[in-house]
Amino acid sequence: MTVETAASRNLAACHTCCKLASAELHHCPRCGSAMHLRKSDSIQRTLALLFTACLLYIPANLYPIMITEQLGKAEGSTILGGVVLLLHHGAIPVALVIFLFSVMVPIGKLMSMFYLVWTVQRHSTLSPRQRTVMYQVTEFVGKWSMVDVFVVAILVALVHLGGLLAIKPGIAALSFAGVVIVTMIAAESFDARLIWDNMEEENSDDTTS
Repeated sequence: MTVETAASRNLAACHTCCKLASAELHHCPRCGSAMHLRKSDSIQRTLALLFTACLLYIPANLYPIMITEQLGKAEGSTILGGVVLLLHHGAIPVALVIFLFSVMVPIGKLMSMFYLVWTVQRHSTLSPRQRTVMYQVTEFVGKWSMVDVFVVAILVALVHLGGLLAIKPGIAALSFAGVVIVTMIAAESFDARLIWDNMEEENSDDTTS
């Protein structure tokens, strides 16, 4: 089966309204948004952002994400420490939600993005449709990993009982927020159309041979 992309016909799709127009146009004729065939330096920028997210993920798990001060005594809690504490107190559903969206989702997003970049760099033609779906799911689910930061922010705003009990965000909260934001930018910088470009290159090589 021959796979042909819009780029091979000198056409580009608008990222805002999805209209297909000539690649020679710099702005979409329907909505006026900027148009381009492919994102410039997509792979390089995506890799740089992914490595940055990996570096931020280390302090996000090693340092306390929340500091509880009670009667003058301060106690820090990491993400995994908070999950264990919730399990100890029987709050299993909450512990599972935090573990899923604060631990599994960021790791899964990093792994899937690294995999997509790796397959594009290797000019792989392995299941482009499935890889496109993987990218769409990764882009959608990634933003939900902010649940820990939201919980800490709510607790900091609500819990302050006359100096007896106070909750403050730890350095890990800032690092974790950085991980989520950087991975979201990395997903946006990755051009999923490169997956199908590799498919077309493979078909053209087969036709030539």
